[in-house]
Amino acid sequence: MKVTLGVDVGGTFTDVVLIDPEGVIHVSKVVTSPEDPRDGVRHGVEVALAAAGLDGAAVARFVHGTTLATNVLLERAGARTAFVTTRGFGDLLRLGRSTRIGEARYDLLFPPPEPPVDEAMTFEVSERLTATGAVHTELSAPHIGEVVARIAETQPEAVAICFLHAYANPAHEHRFADACRAAMPGVFVVASADVWPEMREYERATTALACAYVGPVMAAYLAGLQAMLAEIGVACPVQVMDSSGGVLSASLAASKPVATIESGGAAGVTAAGFIGQLLGERHVLSFDMGGTTAKAAVVRAGEPSLTFDFRVGGHASAGDRRADGLAVKTPVVDLAEIGAGGGSLAWVDRGGALQVGPRSAGAIPGPACYGRGGTQPTVTDANLVLGYLRPGELSDGVTLSLAAASAAIDAHVAGPLGIGTVDAAHAIHEIVNNNMVAALRMVTIQRGIDPRDFVLVGFGGAGPIHVARLAEPFGIRRVVVPWAAGVASALGLVAADPSVIEHHSSVIAAAVADPATVTATFDALAERACAALELDDAADLRLVRTIEARYPGQAHQLPIDMPTGALTRADLDAAVDRFHARYREAYGITSDAPVDFVTYRLRAVLPVDKPEPRREVPEPYSPDAGSRRDVFFAEVGIHRSTPVYRWDELRPGASITVAAIIEGAATSIVVPPTWTATLDTMRNVVLAAR
Repeated sequence: MKVTLGVDVGGTFTDVVLIDPEGVIHVSKVVTSPEDPRDGVRHGVEVALAAAGLDGAAVARFVHGTTLATNVLLERAGARTAFVTTRGFGDLLRLGRSTRIGEARYDLLFPPPEPPVDEAMTFEVSERLTATGAVHTELSAPHIGEVVARIAETQPEAVAICFLHAYANPAHEHRFADACRAAMPGVFVVASADVWPEMREYERATTALACAYVGPVMAAYLAGLQAMLAEIGVACPVQVMDSSGGVLSASLAASKPVATIESGGAAGVTAAGFIGQLLGERHVLSFDMGGTTAKAAVVRAGEPSLTFDFRVGGHASAGDRRADGLAVKTPVVDLAEIGAGGGSLAWVDRGGALQVGPRSAGAIPGPACYGRGGTQPTVTDANLVLGYLRPGELSDGVTLSLAAASAAIDAHVAGPLGIGTVDAAHAIHEIVNNNMVAALRMVTIQRGIDPRDFVLVGFGGAGPIHVARLAEPFGIRRVVVPWAAGVASALGLVAADPSVIEHHSSVIAAAVADPATVTATFDALAERACAALELDDAADLRLVRTIEARYPGQAHQLPIDMPTGALTRADLDAAVDRFHARYREAYGITSDAPVDFVTYRLRAVLPVDKPEPRREVPEPYSPDAGSRRDVFFAEVGIHRSTPVYRWDELRPGASITVAAIIEGAATSIVVPPTWTATLDTMRNVVLAAR
């Protein structure tokens, strides 16, 4: 038997999904090992293989989702990095580009963020290119040797190079990078034109810097992961989920680690899209709530929307858009992410208002109810007090203590607010729900999307507890909680296709653009994609082309879909018409101004066989509850005896028409009094509003 294995490392738990050739899904959920995430990966893989009765040799494909790149950047735990730029641009990183948000907008003594590289590690080079890529100041060999020698004296572990206009002509960057590699063997060297060949010097510089800063750590981690897997018999190459919902080889992920910054978030959205396809639903809302964060995204026609602007760290602005933090240019699934997870801390601020998140208890010490040293209440503690979770063993030896949860809520919320324990727990639950509703609103209503036209797919270890309540404010009447919802992000890993996105910037007026030249540009991008995917030609690839266009003088572009094959003048004229329509859709105005083509982008996807979960013939029936416990529902205002069903004991066709709890191996589903639940052919729970 050859199986596919997906492993997603989260802030609190490491999730593993194994799908065998018969379509049977085996899962494991173990506590993440903060000191070395590979320990948790090994444990989770061994548990999943044992559950399936298989050994490591049966694994034919291993796909990994990781938060390593983000953690390294946030914790400033990367390599000692030198930054090299064109003479006169040494202060580029210190000047930066960001937006003040919240209280910082009114702070006359606002401290600017610390630059990612110390001034002593910044080096300027006498060279200059024009915006067209023509050489203005030649880069001489003696000067290269002199600057490289000065860099070597600082003993860097990595070097990031960003020369002015290198996106138009990377020759100077490549010459300098080759000299660095020759003079400093073993040092990780990154040229900006190799990771983000587009205009805007600051973002290109910070992207190259992030790659250099994280690269040595990522390379060592993936090499160690491959070696560890070999010890337990898993010999297949490691693949890594990238931020756009595709899969990269381990070597490509190590050379471009910024591509994995939203690896876990992208895996969840990919899972939602895959589940939608299995259900015959083209348009779904993805909602993923784990131990640390909650994420919302839109999937239309099976494809998530992408953005190419991302910031790591900093503070959140409206909809949790990052306005400060380190700018990174990389294709990222366009999602709203907030600090709202099962481990999010509840606290009363100095003004006497209850707050939930964004701080989290993480894996260690975890929520107070885990009994691992945590003393502050979390969302998980509140859900336990409300009866949504069962006291006792949770997963991987974690035990939920109702007494510890109640004590933490009393000490930090109920006492300061002068209310009862249950009222405080319900307030925590409602506040975190409101925070997550805001995230869903941002990706739908604020973008002109009617959420009632979508099916809401809710998953993650904590998501199914909250998802029905999140659907109510929007009038969404159908919610799907997928089988193995607690580890659905790992399911997204095994459903993802290897893919890369290649791009090139070259500004030209659309009216004079040569169709043959544009076609040749896309063909060159396809060749680069084949090399990245280690293919001889593009015959097996699905290619998606776009051109980013703007009106002359504007600073930002809008993407326009382009057909494949040889382009004609009519194709370019049609692209201009689509740009005018897209601009009117985005901004509500029209213009007869000429149009510039700015960036050419190509996504290359290598389709792989998708696992097909086993389907069973439904036999409608009303199941008997395995047990009952007291559960709080707002409609009633008190705890009341509520049936509790075991998810793995229900058969397809089961219909639950009363308020209930459905307990799975890694999550629990709350069925409120105004909802019903049925089990479909793949054992997904489908919630319907009455």
